[in-house]
Parts: sequence; structure tokens; C-alpha cells
Amino acid sequence: MKTNKIIYWLSTGLLSALLLMSAGMYIFNNAEVSKMFIGFGYPVYIIYPLAVAKILAVGVLVTQKQSKIKEWTYSALFFEFILAFFAHVMIKDGEQMAAIIAIVLLVVSYVFGRKLFK
Repeated sequence: MKTNKIIYWLSTGLLSALLLMSAGMYIFNNAEVSKMFIGFGYPVYIIYPLAVAKILAVGVLVTQKQSKIKEWTYSALFFEFILAFFAHVMIKDGEQMAAIIAIVLLVVSYVFGRKLFK
């Protein structure tokens, strides 16, 4: 039980740090992120709402035990990371490793969270 708790909190903490760094980059380095989003073919007006969504996701992941909103958060993040992975692959910028790491952390956090909060 203690091992599951350590793995859960370690993966959730690393995932949260990744999300907060990403949101910070979206907010404080908007010009660079805007160029990247234009390269992806995405509209730039989604940058700030996406940053807010990532911050809210961190809040849900670290405060909720097991709830519907946490399930929705995990699923939304999963789709966001999959789309980020393929966006980087399609434009061939070689930056898809962060999305792979995020997916692994997300899956580990989800699996061990389910074990921990049954």
C-alpha cells in the first residue's frame, strides 16, 4: 500500500509540474507559443484557455480523491497529450518526447490512483 501511494504521488507530482510549466510557458512566453500553434495550424486564441485548463487540471488531480470530475480530467488530459504528440509528429519538430512522458505519467497516476482510492 505504501509503495502504491509513493508511486501515485510521485507520478502525479511530476505530471502536475509538467502541466504547470506548460501553462507558465503559454502565459509568459506567449509570442513563442503563438508561433508554435500557428505552425501546428491551431488558432492562437486557445492558448490562454488551454493554460487555464491545465492549471485547473492540476488543482483537480491533487485535491480530489476519486470522483467524476477527476475521471473527466484524466480523460481530457489523455486526449490533449495524444493530440500534442501527433501535432509534433506531423510538423516534424522532434518535440514529441514531452507528450510521451506526459502520457506515461498520466497513465501511471491514473492506475495507481485507482488502486489507492478504491
